[in-house]
Amino acid sequence: MKSITITGSKRESVGKKAAKALRNAGEVPCVLYGGDEPVHFNAPELAFKSLVYTPDAHTATLELDGTTYMAILQDIQFHPVTDRILHVDFYQIFEGKEVTMTIPVHYEGNSRGVRNGGVLRKTFRTLRVKALPKNLPDFVIADITKLKIGDKLYITEVEQGDWKYLHPDNTVVCQVRTSRNMVEDLEDDDEEETETEATEQAANPEA
Repeated sequence: MKSITITGSKRESVGKKAAKALRNAGEVPCVLYGGDEPVHFNAPELAFKSLVYTPDAHTATLELDGTTYMAILQDIQFHPVTDRILHVDFYQIFEGKEVTMTIPVHYEGNSRGVRNGGVLRKTFRTLRVKALPKNLPDFVIADITKLKIGDKLYITEVEQGDWKYLHPDNTVVCQVRTSRNMVEDLEDDDEEETETEATEQAANPEA
């Protein structure tokens, strides 16, 4: 997993007035949990662009007054009107300790069921995984190529790696549902005809 570096400064004042002053100066108040004690700090709002506004998941390398921390984004608060970042919570991670993280799902492939008028229903756009920090993926791939109308893609069929999915094996990640525009699966008919012809030729090689 890629890591985004955020350079900030530790802060001692944690009241509302201090937080407001930081935001007015273009800084975001933050807290790092997971260590011996919480670490309060602030960093420029622009520093979060690559971490927050991305379709993939990333870890964060926090450089605070000469000390470096590995972390993941735990929670973020936005202004309800302007969407500016108001506050960010991080959780400290360690190289030899597994961590749980929400990972985006990338759907790939051209489903035959969708080509024949079915509708792809994405039950999950993110999945919870557990792994060592070095094994965390930026995203996981769900290949929908083989799905026909009525088929489901289970989590056991999603990309596997050095991580564990925190979902039951019978979890349906997506499925192709019927729709008003559904047509007969002509590809299936073609395959059946081809198989029938092959069987007949094998039984009558002189035909």
